[in-house]
Amino acid sequence: MKTMKKTYSLLLFLAIISCTQDFEDINTNPNSPVSVQPSLLLRQVIYDYGEQMSYEGFTAGNLLGQYTTALDFNLFDRHNLKSPQLGGNPWPIFYENLRDNEIILNLSQENTSFSVYEGPARIMKAYMAAALTDLFGDVPYFEAFKGNQGTVTPVYDSQESIYMAENGILDNLNKGISAIESYEGTIPLEGDILFEGDLESWVRFANSLKIKYLMRISSKLDVATELQALFNEGNYIQENSQNAVFDFTDGEPNNFRLARLRIGDFNNFVMSETMDEILTNLNDPRISKLFRPIANSDMGDEYNGLLNGIDASSTTINVSDYSLAGTIFRENTGVLDANFMTSMETHFLLAEAAQKGLITGNVNQLYERGVSQAFDYWQVVLSNEYLTGPGALNNGNPLENIITQKWIANMINGYEGWIEYRRTGYPQLKTISASLNDDLIPVRMPYPGEEEALNNSNYTEASDNTNGNSINVNVWWDEE
Repeated sequence: MKTMKKTYSLLLFLAIISCTQDFEDINTNPNSPVSVQPSLLLRQVIYDYGEQMSYEGFTAGNLLGQYTTALDFNLFDRHNLKSPQLGGNPWPIFYENLRDNEIILNLSQENTSFSVYEGPARIMKAYMAAALTDLFGDVPYFEAFKGNQGTVTPVYDSQESIYMAENGILDNLNKGISAIESYEGTIPLEGDILFEGDLESWVRFANSLKIKYLMRISSKLDVATELQALFNEGNYIQENSQNAVFDFTDGEPNNFRLARLRIGDFNNFVMSETMDEILTNLNDPRISKLFRPIANSDMGDEYNGLLNGIDASSTTINVSDYSLAGTIFRENTGVLDANFMTSMETHFLLAEAAQKGLITGNVNQLYERGVSQAFDYWQVVLSNEYLTGPGALNNGNPLENIITQKWIANMINGYEGWIEYRRTGYPQLKTISASLNDDLIPVRMPYPGEEEALNNSNYTEASDNTNGNSINVNVWWDEE
């Protein structure tokens, strides 16, 4: 169960003065701040990214990961990913927040009084950059976020370099940890709505992210030694109380954005057939938390899912015949949080690593801890019979069970479920009803159309490298 509610009212103003030397007196507003405070920017980046990507993850990510399906406005659900509807365009979310985070990082290195922000800024940069490249593949990175230096058409960098090069994902996590551990100042970290300024929590967050990203690239590189060292040290997110999350509220302005959709748009999302079959086969009580019973039933507890990707123009669907998303996603969103990294996900990753022989650890113990924490996270009672019956590690394929349990737990973060399906093949997603992608499940997001217009030469090269910006070309860590 969540032990504390953290409600944040974001009152943020950012004024950046741009003036020339000759006209300084008449162009300077004496009532505006002359610099951006990193505490305000850190609060903004964490909240804006978390709030927007939680909505994106539920709407578009859950369609790709087959948690839910869309009844209408569903070209995206039919895998025409170049037609985002009610979500499906995360590109600007990444770049706007990476840009603002870069300002924090620069300020931390330019002014010693802001040095406490370097570690968190590097960790956030690694976190957001990984999510970006895992969705799209090669993206602008090393030359990006430098518009104030005149670089407005950055080149696309390879995913391998974004992960492995200096100032890439893994390097920034290491440098972020080092910056925190070497910080000897007394100025506190402010604007931190993840950990309330606790730098040790940021280190645990970074180490959990290292476990995640090492597993993500484990088919390309030997990561066993690094994983074992992280596991042995144990300084990663171990308990739900240590999760990298911030809570939504029941009412505006900080409730889950799905609650602010028109009722017709909210009712567009129903349980997928994939999710229905998995939860039903597991006799999983979380079904009543994540979804509602169908309206057209006298039984009161009957659930029904729909195969993804229907052709809404030729298929008549009665929403009362299918299970809508649970009340926690609309009426009671104070139960939800913006999920950056959790103990449950960390333990499922370690269970997978142990199952594959990448670390020496007790697979069943790690798996059962992940399941227990997942039930606790969703505030559902875990019965004694679940882990000895349908939810047992060895009830079928242990690896599939580990990934499937992680998939269920990540419903608030649906892009992760799709990414991990691409990496592992689990859970076994279905061929959708009326595919607009030749019955293929996409393996990357397409670059948005504005890139072709605003960064044409670099976009063209990246498009050529992905067979015309195809959604069926594997990213680096997913290549055979």
